[in-house]
Amino acid sequence: MNTTEAARLPVHPGEDPWTPRELAEVRDRLESEVASQREKVQETEEEVAERLQDPVEGAGDDPADTGAKAFQREHDLALAYNTRDLLAEGERAIERMDAGTYGVCESCGQAIGKARLQVFPRATLCVTCKQREERR
Repeated sequence: MNTTEAARLPVHPGEDPWTPRELAEVRDRLESEVASQREKVQETEEEVAERLQDPVEGAGDDPADTGAKAFQREHDLALAYNTRDLLAEGERAIERMDAGTYGVCESCGQAIGKARLQVFPRATLCVTCKQREERR
């Protein structure tokens, strides 16, 4: 993104406009997180698939062992789902950068705020809308 495009992204009053360097830093961080999350999801899915295909997995286990293994499998799947959600949020943030809509609140259309996005680059809501969402 060039200087003009970066400077067009919305910011709160009193915040300096985005610079291409600042936006590149946020994008690099997002891309790194996305790559790491893709890897984690793939590893977890492969581990779960291996356990499910093992015909002797759990043979001879007592009920407590069976329960513990089921709990661990559910835990692993929950982590994979959470990681998959973070992955989708990161990919969506990058898509919004490419579309020039990064930093626009998806609820009210106002600026999310540069400082908020630098800390939490996957944010899609401004602080006010996020607080309203969490109260529901």
